[in-house]
Order: sequence, then structure tokens, then C-alpha cells
Amino acid sequence: MEGQEYLNQLAAEARPTKQKNGLLSSKTLIVLLITVVVVVFFGIIIGIINGNKGGEQKLGTTLKIHIDNTSAIIQAYQPKVKSSDLRSSSASLNSVLSNTTRELTDYLVEKYDFKLKKVDKKIIAETDAAFEELDAELFEAKINGNLDRIYAHKMAYEISLFLAEESKLMETTKNETLDELLKKSYDSLENLYPKFSDFSETKTIRKE
Repeated sequence: MEGQEYLNQLAAEARPTKQKNGLLSSKTLIVLLITVVVVVFFGIIIGIINGNKGGEQKLGTTLKIHIDNTSAIIQAYQPKVKSSDLRSSSASLNSVLSNTTRELTDYLVEKYDFKLKKVDKKIIAETDAAFEELDAELFEAKINGNLDRIYAHKMAYEISLFLAEESKLMETTKNETLDELLKKSYDSLENLYPKFSDFSETKTIRKE
């Protein structure tokens, strides 16, 4: 029996035991998970920082070009509008846009060395396409004799786009100067919006 007990003892000692320091051990797994979380966290932070910088520049550039294109449309079609009230509202809109693009351009030049020739071709293509579409629609409206109604409708739509773009840029930027000029522009555009969205040729004719 002593011999058998000795053999049993040897067999027990020879059985494989769990590796405490294996790759999938609880401690190793915890350390691995913590490492992954830390890497992902810092990756997100860096992405947000870089995204805000790139986002601000792209959004600001797109807004500036959009404003310039719309100002060109206003200058081309405002003199052709029959309603004196609508022409007055259009002149106010153009003034707001002129002030905004001047201050915005100064900011972009100072912070990003803005030059139109350096702007992403995709941004230029998108803004130019929108400009050409708006120009074509207003030209057709002029030919068909309903420019005032279409012009008011289109300017209301343009203002709504500006409000959305400025709101997004304000959410992105951390710069107080840019935020301030955008808020001033936003408030002015918001006040002008009803003058275009509520425009009625019938009311204008009765008033005149």
C-alpha cells in the first residue's frame, strides 16, 4: 500500500495546474482591458481637438463663400424687385451679410492664413453649384414675371441655411471673437427672416 500511495502522490503532482500568469488570466485580462480603454479615450480626445480645429476652418470657409455668393445674387436681382418693402429688406440683408463676411474673412486670414485659391475644391464645387442653381431659378422667375415672390422665398431659405451654418459653427468654435461676431449676425438674420418668409405680393400691392 505504501508503494501504491507513493505512486498516487507522484501522479497527483504530475497533473497540470492552471497557469496563474497566463494570457487569459483575470489579472492580465484586466490590465489589457484598462490599456485598451486608455488608448481609446486618448484617441477620442485627440480626435475631438483636431476635429474642432479642422471643423472650425471648414465651416467658417464654407459660410464665408456662401455669404459671398448670396451677396452677389442680391446685388444682381435686388434692383429688379418691384416691391419697395422687399427691396428695403433685401438691402438690410445684404448689409448684414457684408459685415459678417468682412469680420469672418479677417478672422480666417489671421488664424488660418485664408486664401480662396487654397480652399478645398469640393467646397468650391458645392457652393458654386448652389449659386448657379439659385441664379437660374431667379432668372427664370424674372422672365415669368414672378420675381418678387420667388426672390422672397429664396432669400428666406438662404437665411435659414445661414442660421443653421452659423449655429453649427458657434457649437464648434472655442474662440470668443468668432463666437461674438456669429451671434451678432445670427440675431440680425433671425430678425430679418420673417420679412421674407411672410412676404405677400397682395399685401404689398394693397399697401402701395
